Amino acid sequence: MEKAIKKYWPFFLLPTLAAFIIGFVWPFLWGIFLSFHKFTTISKTTFVGLDNYLKVFQDSTFVSAFWFTAKFTVVSTVLINVIAFAIALALTRGLKGTNVFRTVFFLPNLIGGIVLGYIWQILLNGILTNLGRPLLSLDARYGFWGLIILMCWQQIGYMMIIYIAGLQAVPEDMLEAARIDGANRWQTLWRVTIPNVMPSITICMFLSLTNGFKLFDQNLALTAGRPFQQLGNGETIKTTEMLALNIVNAFGTSGGGNRGVGQAKAVIFFIVVAAISIIQLQASRRKEVQQ
Repeated sequence: MEKAIKKYWPFFLLPTLAAFIIGFVWPFLWGIFLSFHKFTTISKTTFVGLDNYLKVFQDSTFVSAFWFTAKFTVVSTVLINVIAFAIALALTRGLKGTNVFRTVFFLPNLIGGIVLGYIWQILLNGILTNLGRPLLSLDARYGFWGLIILMCWQQIGYMMIIYIAGLQAVPEDMLEAARIDGANRWQTLWRVTIPNVMPSITICMFLSLTNGFKLFDQNLALTAGRPFQQLGNGETIKTTEMLALNIVNAFGTSGGGNRGVGQAKAVIFFIVVAAISIIQLQASRRKEVQQ
């Protein structure tokens, strides 16, 4: 059997490699190519060099969406991981009904983003109306925190499962040794538990960071970028618009007949997310090695 695998390995590898090239590599390279062109359809392109990229950095809507996305990602990443870890820690203490709680916390992750967005739009707008506050689409602050609540509600259960797996893998003899040495629960948590759970923290941080930056469907359903703000130069800023939604809008009517700008935004978006993810992974893995 082993000899057969060694002999026929190309037949096992080639279908997967072909699917990867067709589904990812070729569209990615074609997208980079189009980012240097002015086009409305891919059959009619005009080379413009770096002009599309210059327009991106002169686009106030893109800059606004970038900083809004960055703020959202930082806040959501911290909240998701802290709360998910706390819940996982509580559910590994031998509480009654642990399996039921795990299921309940994980269920929101199974609901589609668009559906979640509309559900929370109705729910939060109803709450704000009863409190005499503006709707989500009328106040950027409520739109921001509405997105945070939605993201936490959906993602915490998934991250909780990963943290539970990490906590259950902590060697019992190390915990016992800490108790014998007189360490209290807080010291045991910081000196023993968290260092051993660093691989799970690395994974959860990576997922929450990338999910935060790439958020699209919930943003579209919950606020669609509203409320709008009119600048002095006549340009309209969507105050709760995130990067992914901004890129999609750039391919529509706001693109001004040149989808190359939207494609340039997509390339910059990829570079930013990839760079941040690599930096986070390297920083987290250094902690794993040190511990």
